[in-house]
Amino acid sequence: MNLHGIRAIYLFEMARMKRTVMQSVLSPVISTCLYFVVFGSAIGSRMGDINSISYGAYIIPGLVMLTLLMQSISNAAFGIYMPRFSGTIYEVLSAPVSYLEVVVGYVGAAATKSTILGLIILITARFFVDYAILHPLWMLSFLVLTSVTFSLFGFIIGIWADGFEKLQIVPMMIVTPLVFLGGTFYSIDMLQRDGSTCWDGVRNAVARKNMRAMREGDSCLFYHSSCGKHVGVVGTCTVCRPAYPDPADAKWSCVDVQFGAKFSEALLLPALKAEQDG
Repeated sequence: MNLHGIRAIYLFEMARMKRTVMQSVLSPVISTCLYFVVFGSAIGSRMGDINSISYGAYIIPGLVMLTLLMQSISNAAFGIYMPRFSGTIYEVLSAPVSYLEVVVGYVGAAATKSTILGLIILITARFFVDYAILHPLWMLSFLVLTSVTFSLFGFIIGIWADGFEKLQIVPMMIVTPLVFLGGTFYSIDMLQRDGSTCWDGVRNAVARKNMRAMREGDSCLFYHSSCGKHVGVVGTCTVCRPAYPDPADAKWSCVDVQFGAKFSEALLLPALKAEQDG
């Protein structure tokens, strides 16, 4: 493998980040800060904490991932499209580097830039809300893996696109809506307040099969999955309407559940795993 060729492509792309620091770094950071102001302060101030987790802290991973996904795709797509647009791609093709080495150079640089930007936004979030990172190594691993995956996707878009419009259509029309619609924030306290609710949004085939087998009166455990140190079973609920087509997508199913009981103390995930192992 031609490591010198990979290094040359990588360093050239990283240097482009330095030349366009306003567009590459400051613009995404300022946009994310505005999200914190609008969602974290304006909306979050009207929502109470859930299991000691504030709404502002809850949206941090989503905002980091939004920027990470968008920048990974954009960096990789523009990185390979601009040489095609300007004609300098022939210099790369005539160099003694293989297609794999070209991909590694461009995708590696795009993933590096996106990961750095995600960490900068994570640090910036500290100015708006207090938060704790329970598993920093896992967090960094997911940042890197996500950056590499979507940089590869962006690289494909950059090869496929024959105009600047096509470079933007996938991130703006597909990725952004999926990120905004991909999270939920519903606790046992909210179910107790509402009395009953629709359990929708399930997009797992095995879970759908189990959901369609539910009958009215079946008991369920209510599990908190996004509450920091308090991940675990916090109460029970009862199926009050059996499975019916999900309003958002009829090929999936949903059920209605009503509040059952709230535990005085949550059955935390480590305890559940220990019980299972025992």
